[in-house]
Amino acid sequence: RVVELGAREGHFLDLGTGPAQIPIFLAQRCPKIRITGIDLSVNMLTLGEQHVAEAGLADRIALECVDAKALPYPDQSFNGVISNSIIHHLPGPMAAFQEISRVIRPGGLILIRDLMRPDTPQAAQALVDRYAADDTPYQKKLFYDSFLAALTIPEIEAMLAQTSLTDVTVVQSSDRHWSVERSIG
Repeated sequence: RVVELGAREGHFLDLGTGPAQIPIFLAQRCPKIRITGIDLSVNMLTLGEQHVAEAGLADRIALECVDAKALPYPDQSFNGVISNSIIHHLPGPMAAFQEISRVIRPGGLILIRDLMRPDTPQAAQALVDRYAADDTPYQKKLFYDSFLAALTIPEIEAMLAQTSLTDVTVVQSSDRHWSVERSIG
């Protein structure tokens, strides 16, 4: 989806990069893009560094142990900010949205995707049953808890209204996800 939104060149930030799969995917498709991936898990970053090295992309992908709620980068440092499934893990996600609005350049690409909290616990359980049927009971419990910790679209819209990110689109991008999107302008 990030390529569809106009990613072609420049410096991108991936919040909650984990094993760096998204930066690798993006760098392989867009040879003029550099990516800084951040995560607070040293173990994930170690795994990500291995993946980046195996992909031969260490010259274009940098991984750093950084908190998404306190980015050490100058204002307007990035042409794009991407993130997949980190927001529901953050206590006080508003700080992450404020940091995104600070470090992205005007008109920069945004693609932030995360789980969407269902209307009821029963609806959350139905999604777990659908998408994690073969998982262990512990994994199912983690998935269920993630749904309950997730935000709704109105909650995301209210947070974004308190930032400079007013020209984004918030959509339900699947039966269990919301996305905040902005094409490169």
